[in-house]
Amino acid sequence: MTKTKEDLSELSFQLILHSGNARSCAMEAIALQKQRKSSDAREKLKEAESEFVAAHKIQTALIQQEVNGEEFEIPLLLIHAQDHLMTSMTTKDLAKEIVELHEKTQKN
Repeated sequence: MTKTKEDLSELSFQLILHSGNARSCAMEAIALQKQRKSSDAREKLKEAESEFVAAHKIQTALIQQEVNGEEFEIPLLLIHAQDHLMTSMTTKDLAKEIVELHEKTQKN
């Protein structure tokens, strides 16, 4: 089934939503860890991962459709959504490292 511009816009907004939520949760995890709330920080990292998985499923579905021969014009909004996804991935990974480092230093 060919994706319309409206379909791609809707998917783009979903990508932006889940990616933004993931990034926000990751940043909240860092703030919580700074307050020595390790358990809460880890919970926020789990939330970030859950949001990232939701975004990644959308991205994977689009890639699979293209691999299976579906062609669609890529709107700028979708490119913007991909940027959000990649930024949130990096932020989440860095937040995990920062939380772990804070945990180690706070124990000493």
